[in-house]
Amino acid sequence: MYFIQEYGQYSNFVFIGEAGSGKSEIAVNIAQLLTAGQEKPVHFFDLDMTKPIFRSRDLAQTLAEAGIQVHFEEQYMDAPTLTGGVVRLLKDESSVSVLDVGGDAIGARSIGGYAPYLNRENTCIFYVVNSYRPWSADIEHIDQVLSQILGVSHIHLQRLVFLGNPNLGIETTAEEFLRGCDELDKVLGAYVSVAFYCVEEKLMSKLTTERKLLPLHLQMGYEWQ
Repeated sequence: MYFIQEYGQYSNFVFIGEAGSGKSEIAVNIAQLLTAGQEKPVHFFDLDMTKPIFRSRDLAQTLAEAGIQVHFEEQYMDAPTLTGGVVRLLKDESSVSVLDVGGDAIGARSIGGYAPYLNRENTCIFYVVNSYRPWSADIEHIDQVLSQILGVSHIHLQRLVFLGNPNLGIETTAEEFLRGCDELDKVLGAYVSVAFYCVEEKLMSKLTTERKLLPLHLQMGYEWQ
């Protein structure tokens, strides 16, 4: 798997971006790849305090069964809570930490205190962009959300790795995925490169593209399925 070959040298992985961009699904999949592809223990932090649904903590048992140690704090209503152990494990080179951060600047505010560790060379910070989300339709909106996130998280712009996740939900077609990729290339191409694109694994056989793809096994689930 190319992901381990290209990113396996990192000890920490952080996922930020617009709310609803698919960060949690991607973070879960990559945590599972890291567990299967290297020997260090993997710690998964659900730091999303912005919404009560579609949170990676709902997959805590699935992740634990894969050998991943899951960390989160229970919340009462929307009261902010801090998850313990983040700094200790970010500093621990003998383990791997995956941080799933809440969307937009509201969620990213929770990691501002960790900036000295997140801006180090052993940390890979993925900025997830979904061209089908309202604030990722053009470069002005992307820049606005990104600037707000960087302002509260204190992450350095040059630390970001951009990845595309163009989807419209569980019914996304191959044509819609490719159209979303084209739109991201058009919007971001003059400014940054997209490292890879995430796509539901069932669509892989239907795609013809030179882009680097990361197949996702969708696990977050919908109550009405």
